[in-house]
Amino acid sequence: MYSNGKNTAHSGEGRLVGNIINFVIFFVIFAAGIYTLGYWELDNAWWPTLAGFALMFLAFAIPMHLMGRSEKSEDLVAASTASQK
Repeated sequence: MYSNGKNTAHSGEGRLVGNIINFVIFFVIFAAGIYTLGYWELDNAWWPTLAGFALMFLAFAIPMHLMGRSEKSEDLVAASTASQK
């Protein structure tokens, strides 16, 4: 990936353990959402469907929100200013 004509390396920043922990947590939430769909029956379809949808939505929405917060405009401006000096 290039930023301002310079190669920005993301390896070696020391975030591997945190990334693995986050992956496991949100994968378990997603798997729990799929598991709740196993309780789906014609007589009782609403609760498992809503619970499954909510869990799977959270498993995707929370990480996307966290990844979006990592690119705040203040951080990008500071990085851009520092690289131009």
